[in-house]
Amino acid sequence: MFENITKGLTSALDSLRGQSKLTEKNIADSLTEVRQVLLEADVNYEVAKAFTDQVSEAAIGREVLKTINPAQQFIGVVYEELINLMGPVDHSLHLGAKNEVTVLMLCGLQGSGKTTTCGKLARNLLNNGRRPMLVAADLQRPAAIEQLKTLGEQVGVPVHSEDPQGNNAVSVCRNGLKAAKAAGNVDTLILDTAGRLHIDDELMKELEQIDNRLHPKQVLFVCDAMTGQDAVNSAKAFNEALELDGVILTKLDGDARGGAALSVKHVTGVPIKYVGVGEQLDKLDEFHPDRMAERILGQGDVRTLVEKAQEAFDQEQMEEAERKMREGKFTLDTFLSTMKQMKKLGSMREVMKMIPGMGGALDAIGDMNPDEDMKQVEGMIQSMTPQERENPDLIDISRRRRIAKGSGVDPSDVNRLLKDFNGMSGMMSKMAGMSVRERMRAVKEMGEGGLLNPGAQMRKEKQRSKRGPQDKAKIQALKKKQRKNAKQQRKKNRKRR
Repeated sequence: MFENITKGLTSALDSLRGQSKLTEKNIADSLTEVRQVLLEADVNYEVAKAFTDQVSEAAIGREVLKTINPAQQFIGVVYEELINLMGPVDHSLHLGAKNEVTVLMLCGLQGSGKTTTCGKLARNLLNNGRRPMLVAADLQRPAAIEQLKTLGEQVGVPVHSEDPQGNNAVSVCRNGLKAAKAAGNVDTLILDTAGRLHIDDELMKELEQIDNRLHPKQVLFVCDAMTGQDAVNSAKAFNEALELDGVILTKLDGDARGGAALSVKHVTGVPIKYVGVGEQLDKLDEFHPDRMAERILGQGDVRTLVEKAQEAFDQEQMEEAERKMREGKFTLDTFLSTMKQMKKLGSMREVMKMIPGMGGALDAIGDMNPDEDMKQVEGMIQSMTPQERENPDLIDISRRRRIAKGSGVDPSDVNRLLKDFNGMSGMMSKMAGMSVRERMRAVKEMGEGGLLNPGAQMRKEKQRSKRGPQDKAKIQALKKKQRKNAKQQRKKNRKRR
């Protein structure tokens, strides 16, 4: 979701590269562009202004370090202020002892993903040793009750629900608490309250009554990141009525501009505790301002990637792959096994975003779908015999044709895969003895070279071969224009010095 902000900030900060030192003028010039980028990303105006003012004050007041160039130093200041803007965060839900029932209340506008988030939160708590129960208190939308029941079955937690006819949300929540206490094996009660298409007095009155009667330990506002500043304004209104304890931002895997994530803490004073990064029930992550700042600045998010890998990967398979890499036996079977493990982390595009410096590789593949490309590669490998996977040198022209026919591709695609695999196998063998930082650098190089996604390279080559004279002329003209702009920028930088 932060792709546009990342590109805009990178462009704005590029003007400092090559400068001998930070000055009030070059800082002001860069921050004017930064503020424009934030406003275009739907960041609240007051937030954008306060942020750039704070960056300016911190950068000008900082002693210039001789060992760090001005661009790196300025990026460091921006990074620190991004963390201050979005944090700090307390992820604790202040859960009580397991012999008592802790009440958590989720609220938000209709369509924000509140009911699904209740299911995700219940799954998180269940995985952490808690015993949750869900309460279907959204009587305004009967479909929400059925949806919560379905989610409860999927997660494996009980759901308290009542006929909406003749009932009210307050009594449903109170009865839900009684049922939880009577069950004896429930220690956390999650209330799915009603939403509206917009804020109104009736909604707020109902939520205030639930808050006053059940005294929830945490009131969490579920906020749709796709709605930008509207989401922030809604959070502010809910906070004034209920005194929120935290915000859960949903749909961060979509094409949201990112304004809500950067604005909500500053405007409301309420931290973002969790973020929804997909529709699946396991796609609810803790929000870390420092990691988000790294991603915004195009530095990846290695810590989250490692955590996801530790949860998703089969340890025995990974140890076997590591052993083969050390022995120089990285085969197509090993590659296929690694690909299957990678799928557990999510989409390839999301994984690539977490690897430092992979922005260029993502720009290179454009609108192509890396996951579809990887399926094509998987099909080619599965069309090979065990001997061919173990020893790709056996694959001659006739075998290439057979593999291509079996996987529905051209023989040239098989040839490209084998060529890329040869380059990758050497790199993977070297990586076996590397540190985490060195491996990330190697993965970045592989991504920029197209080795992480051979299928994309195949498609790009096919597209090049299909281009007509007019397309080629347009591309040449565009490249010429880009070189001219780069030359003009270098001249400007020299004049500033």
